[in-house]
Amino acid sequence: MGGWNADTAAGPLGSGTVTLVEGSSFCISSANGDIHPELPHGVFHLDTRILSRWELTINGLTIEPLAAETREPYRALFAGRVPRADGYADSPLLVERLREVGAGILEEITVRNYSRQPVECRILLTAESDFADLFEVKDARITREWKETRVPDGDSLEIRGKWEGIRKSVMIRAEGAGAGAKALGFMAKIPASGSWSTRVSVVPTVNGAGTPFAHPSRGELSPSDRRREEWVAKIPRLQLGNRSIERTLRRSYEDLGALRIQDPDHPDRVVVAAGAPWFMTLFGRDSLWASEMALPVDPSLALGTLRTLADRQGTVVDTKSEEEPGKILHEVRLDVSTGQALGGKSAYYGSVDATPLFVVVLGSVSRWGFGKDVISELLPNADRALEWIRDFGDRDGDGFVEYGRPNEHGLINQGWKDSWDGINFADGTIAEPPLALCEVQAYVHGAYVARAWMAYDDGDLTLASELRERADRLKQKFNEDFWLPDKGYYAVALDKDKRPVDACASNMGHCLWFGLIDEDKAPSVVERLMSPEMFSGWGVRTLASDMGAYNPASYHNGSVWPHDNALIMSGLLRYGFVEEAQRIGTALLEAAEHTGGRLPELFCGFDREQFREPVPYPTACSPQAWAATTPIHVVTSLMRYDTHISLGGMWLDPVLPESFGALHISNAPMGEARITIDASGTDSTVHGIPQGLTVHHGQRPWMSDLVARAHQRTPEGQDS
Repeated sequence: MGGWNADTAAGPLGSGTVTLVEGSSFCISSANGDIHPELPHGVFHLDTRILSRWELTINGLTIEPLAAETREPYRALFAGRVPRADGYADSPLLVERLREVGAGILEEITVRNYSRQPVECRILLTAESDFADLFEVKDARITREWKETRVPDGDSLEIRGKWEGIRKSVMIRAEGAGAGAKALGFMAKIPASGSWSTRVSVVPTVNGAGTPFAHPSRGELSPSDRRREEWVAKIPRLQLGNRSIERTLRRSYEDLGALRIQDPDHPDRVVVAAGAPWFMTLFGRDSLWASEMALPVDPSLALGTLRTLADRQGTVVDTKSEEEPGKILHEVRLDVSTGQALGGKSAYYGSVDATPLFVVVLGSVSRWGFGKDVISELLPNADRALEWIRDFGDRDGDGFVEYGRPNEHGLINQGWKDSWDGINFADGTIAEPPLALCEVQAYVHGAYVARAWMAYDDGDLTLASELRERADRLKQKFNEDFWLPDKGYYAVALDKDKRPVDACASNMGHCLWFGLIDEDKAPSVVERLMSPEMFSGWGVRTLASDMGAYNPASYHNGSVWPHDNALIMSGLLRYGFVEEAQRIGTALLEAAEHTGGRLPELFCGFDREQFREPVPYPTACSPQAWAATTPIHVVTSLMRYDTHISLGGMWLDPVLPESFGALHISNAPMGEARITIDASGTDSTVHGIPQGLTVHHGQRPWMSDLVARAHQRTPEGQDS
């Protein structure tokens, strides 16, 4: 995952950083709750930093951090103490800051005096707002200077900014404060064994008015709490014998709920943002993968994401934004008012895989029987996506989809490994585009099969057969051109000269899930994926440790990505490698235990025997959408849980490791109904299945199994 011009990653956030997120707003602060402008900290709303400095001092002293606990993804409690001026270690003054993110922040500050004498305190909140664009902060290069006006008024301070005709402002209000131009101050005499508190809100303003915050401590339900309650009511409820895994799954639910954002043009639609802190916006690839992996939990995420992406599907050729007819975008930004983003536009299309994945996810939603009217509405978009694959994706007509940026500003690499050095040969030489990635061919194969399914379900057997034949031709050509017989694995890509890029990378694992790999080659691929060079003990590395570009602390050349492993795991199950899939799934869930149940975007690829805990990657997004959906996908994959409503059934054939214990899921969506599933090991029962559907044991039939059946039908679709 990367933003525009992501050849350089964001700088480290600083030690002990706390990130809170709610929809398209988020807050990054240090461990004591302060926000420092020299670090990539701040309160962000609609991609603008509305608060760049937020420092609390008491009697001129900075608060020493003690603890920071994230209560919900959008709320945290900070504990600290006021250092003593006389050099003694223990301090009688402790500080609590309860902070919630919404359209800005609400903060309750409490100072407790544990001494036997009253203490006079001069409490100061220093505030600044630079209205910087998110990209300016992420890349540590603020290019605009806003003309600033500060308006103190009683207990409030409004900061106004103007730049080239654009006006923005933020309102800071603190109960009982005296506002100055730089800070809000209080004089408090705190009695012995007593306390003092205030509430402070920081909100963007429109026409001089800020959005009022609810106060949870007064018994009011905040918008964030209300959104969370609605989300919890509609998603499945689960219980698991293994309490640690259950905690991880609940954390995934919480994070996924917080990563939901609304389409500004359609407030009723919910889409999945890619991840915090820098990618709280709609991404093509990331949002689609997260939607696919969360489909058994909440189909509305996929439906909203698909419709929003369809609305922005490419219509013209634009070399600046890389838009092309039928293409699905890479990234949307909500409030880009700077040339920092590509061409100053709000959408960038530099993704080679979002377009086939759009068709794949639409096919999945169709199979599961969700949103039939939406499926019909989006079929023309799916067909335009397939036209893009033919007319623009396969730029040289060799049958493979490749990419190469048409300008100097876009992403050099446009698959999921989108860092500048992400695709390389075994000796470490960087591969030159145009590049045809192995997993992209798998996604294209998946798109053909998904559209064939939808045609088959609609009774259009001619189109279904034509698309299946297209998928078969791609599979044959792929296995001829990408297979490296001397190495026993697939090339990660073909380069500009059609040479196989021979690094041993995790990408080929995605090809297993889509059935692109020949059966006779699968055992060799699996052996390589699970080798000590690839499997770290916490997951499969992005690049084998015996490759020239390997670096366990790199973004894409030796790190471990949870979502990558989840997809590989599903592919292993498809080809019958159950034990290997269980090893990966168990390793990922054990890794989550070390990060409070939340899997990060990625972690370093050091061997588990070298470090007993996963080594964090310094700038990993957390929470992040496809990492949040990984535990959900791990469990549903090991349940071998799938459905195809039009074929009249759901498939359930669990291979849950014994360590998971018994699994109970209720309120799970299935077509228009809700079902209950109990599973343990290889046993399962289902209650509440809709009339006309049957529970099957074993894997759902693949498209190839139905080709013969389709040919046996008459034009009316009746069995002959």
